[in-house]
Amino acid sequence: MIRLLLAAALALSAACGSARADDDTALTGTLKTINARGTILIGYRTTSLPFSFLNKAGQPIGFSVDICHGIAEDVARALHRDLIEADAPAWQTGVRIVYVPVAADERLPKVVSGAIDLECGSTTANAERGKTVAFSPVFFLSGTKLLVPAKSGITSYRGLAGRTVVVGAGTTNADVMRKLANRVSPPLNVVEAPNLDAAYAMLVAGKADAFASDDILLAGYVATHPEGHGFTIAGDYLSFEPYAITLRKDDPAFSDLVKDSFTRMASEGTLGRLYDRWLIHRLPTGETMGVPMNPYLTEMYRALGQPD
Repeated sequence: MIRLLLAAALALSAACGSARADDDTALTGTLKTINARGTILIGYRTTSLPFSFLNKAGQPIGFSVDICHGIAEDVARALHRDLIEADAPAWQTGVRIVYVPVAADERLPKVVSGAIDLECGSTTANAERGKTVAFSPVFFLSGTKLLVPAKSGITSYRGLAGRTVVVGAGTTNADVMRKLANRVSPPLNVVEAPNLDAAYAMLVAGKADAFASDDILLAGYVATHPEGHGFTIAGDYLSFEPYAITLRKDDPAFSDLVKDSFTRMASEGTLGRLYDRWLIHRLPTGETMGVPMNPYLTEMYRALGQPD
């Protein structure tokens, strides 16, 4: 009897191993890599509040991070494995989330190289970037504006003729301001800071006359810094920035999974609830953004299946 049970167990083990091998051979691209590695690498930004930033314990949180967690759930489901949280005990097996910090100027190269599987921050999806990476459906709409001292009287980039505007390195805002620099006389002096925190610090220190970034990110600085009340977001939109999750190009199976994940989260009402959590209600760090969803984004969510 014992020999029969052992033989049956070995046969079952061999069958399961064969089934897993068959599953593995059917996988391609990012899904195959994640399955073999046993981890999904989620790139996050540390200062893109409320999309991707650190809580008081130094853990990545935010709207984009939550969306990527939802995608990770669907990845694990597609691979017939458990999703393991980043801080779970080492003995737990499945698809483990690994969070990887990325700076603005390295986020796309890290997607391309495979250093991360998903980039979850405040990244604009545009045609130029689409030449090297792929994008999820859009989950937020923002645009370039200027943060200036409240007493400066500056209401437009035209009021910055001959003055210094600081931007974050590797951002679309940097491209926008460089294109606008020569539209005034004397031209704008556009300088790049290594990250958004450094750009804001230059503005506060008086080393720049304006800080150009997405309006929602500028609103985050005003809301979260004690000196923020001394600054105001000025001018019309200088660009429009549709935010999306970034993934590798030419990987149709993974791209389809990400799109299906957005459809699931929309139809379940999850996208709307996440928006409210991070853009309407008080944040875990104590701030409140208070940014209602605009009608364009509402229609985008509805097209994905968000219930009325």
